[in-house]
Amino acid sequence: MSVIKVIRERRSVREFLEKDVPGELVMEVLDAARWAPSSKNSQPWEFIVIRDQETKKKLAKLAKFGWFIADAPVVIAVVTDPRKSYAHVIDGSCAVQNLMLAAWELGLGTCWIGTMDRDKVKELLNIPKELHLLTVIPLGYPKKTPNPPSRKPLKEITYHEKYGEKIS
Repeated sequence: MSVIKVIRERRSVREFLEKDVPGELVMEVLDAARWAPSSKNSQPWEFIVIRDQETKKKLAKLAKFGWFIADAPVVIAVVTDPRKSYAHVIDGSCAVQNLMLAAWELGLGTCWIGTMDRDKVKELLNIPKELHLLTVIPLGYPKKTPNPPSRKPLKEITYHEKYGEKIS
């Protein structure tokens, strides 16, 4: 699948099949994540692979809109280190995008979890206080493929030379 095709077809998945994700596929998406660009090649990310059902249930309760985390075969916590990069959130976000696109290309679904009690999740996962919990990403085989969301026309959001000068 071409990169452009994966970008256009990837969806956020909140319903997963009850099917295990092989370790090799998990490592493949993590390998894609580690190849993301980062400020000064700092690579400020680390990953925690979570398969334990009780831990996933606790994570689901700590994420306001993440009820479905408990149903994912795998959850990947993405941790960044502010001491390694002033842009650790941006760098980590690039890694997550790579992870999500690679997962889709491999037939796996993901969803960025943005709202959670980060302090309690860090405590649950034994993440040191000085590190930043960027997100947790549920990973599994999609039960169904969500419909594509609408997108604004490119001409509506693109300018020529200066803001407000519509591109033709």
